[in-house]
Amino acid sequence: MKYLKFIVLGLIVAFTTMGASAQVVKKNGNDRRDKKEDNGVKVSDRQQAFFEQKEPSEADLQWSKTVYRSLDLTKGKNPALYYPEEPNEDGQSMFFIIMRLLANNQIPAYEYLDGREMFTDEYRIKVAEMLDRFHVLYSEAKGSTEKNPRYAIEDADIPGNEILSYYIIEKWSFDTRTNTMRSRVDALCPVLHRQDEFGGEPIRFPMFWVKLNDIRPYIAQQYVFTDDDNNLTRYNLDDFFKLNMYQGDIYKVKNLRNLSLMQMYPDNPEGLKHAQDSIEARLHRFDKDLWAPSRQELQAQVEAKRKAEAEKNGETLEEDEANVDNKDAKDDNKKSVRSTKRGGKNSDKGSSKKQQAKKKQQKSKEFKSHQSATRSVRNRKR
Repeated sequence: MKYLKFIVLGLIVAFTTMGASAQVVKKNGNDRRDKKEDNGVKVSDRQQAFFEQKEPSEADLQWSKTVYRSLDLTKGKNPALYYPEEPNEDGQSMFFIIMRLLANNQIPAYEYLDGREMFTDEYRIKVAEMLDRFHVLYSEAKGSTEKNPRYAIEDADIPGNEILSYYIIEKWSFDTRTNTMRSRVDALCPVLHRQDEFGGEPIRFPMFWVKLNDIRPYIAQQYVFTDDDNNLTRYNLDDFFKLNMYQGDIYKVKNLRNLSLMQMYPDNPEGLKHAQDSIEARLHRFDKDLWAPSRQELQAQVEAKRKAEAEKNGETLEEDEANVDNKDAKDDNKKSVRSTKRGGKNSDKGSSKKQQAKKKQQKSKEFKSHQSATRSVRNRKR
């Protein structure tokens, strides 16, 4: 019997270890299949889904607008997308990240169609043709196949110093389910600034569109400087777009005729600037116009209007006249708290006659001083 027990225990231990080893092998196989590598950077499908920003359902949208902006990499905080010009210990620029991902066939890119962008497989670019078009030297990488082409590009051959601007597609929408106004960057296009043989001003060449959701897991691992006074890299490139830290000029809004603002105002720079400012103001004012203002906001608007009119006429408002509305509001708030005459007498039974007389004198003085500017509560009730 003792030998039989030892045999049974040995079989149980053997079966359990075999099952555990099988589970480990299965888990490792799934990890290898799900993960993508990019020069040591691994991104799993779960991480890709975590960073992806899903578009709101059209059934929940009450209003939407598509805006095209141009980001000048020499203005504001936009240089965070340009530097470092070549990869170093601080990392690499936005364009270097995109080109490495395209060369390794990890993300798709789409043709630039000047306002008629279609993010489908039909308009997906071929990387080799794009590199030939912009005269970027490359060679086939190891492991490259016809179905999975991969290319090797030297750092010196990537024209990162010529990418001086980006075009972005910005989508604004009002979600009725959450009653919130939101804006998000949908796609971006690196713009190549290259001079011709005769010199002069550089010519702009939009290269391709990439969906921001496709590159979010990769750019989230690249931290950048956003302030010269603080050398801590507190934000990554994904935060840069999520928090709208960029500065860009509107050059187009989606319309039926597919016209840019430059085409609408060809010889009128003042009209172009006015159109850009008005579109920007409407975007930021749309959310506020949906809600009725409170009484305090209305009173503040009236007071500001009075002050503006007085300053225009060279007059100064007295303190009592300027604060009439505020005092009326305080009286209305006190009206619901004050007790009636009968209740006031009952509450003042414990007080002395001198204190009651002082209170009456003080009330009569206040009433006389503000009689010309405000009305009493008793008259308002009548």
